[in-house]
Amino acid sequence: MSWNMWIRQIHRWLSIAFTVAVIFNIVAMVRQDQALWVGLLALLPLILLLLTGLYMFALPYAAKWSGERRSDG
Repeated sequence: MSWNMWIRQIHRWLSIAFTVAVIFNIVAMVRQDQALWVGLLALLPLILLLLTGLYMFALPYAAKWSGERRSDG
């Protein structure tokens, strides 16, 4: 599997982890459990989702820039 496919697969699994963390956070809020770690639980997958999402967003632009650069030389 290529590097890009690994990033996409990780991004998919992170989205599932983020969704579960948000649901867990909602359940904790309904039960009136105000623990700080519950609120911060979703931040780790969210940060990783941001990084992998930005990587995938930049891929077409990097390929275009790389292709233009090779044809100039």
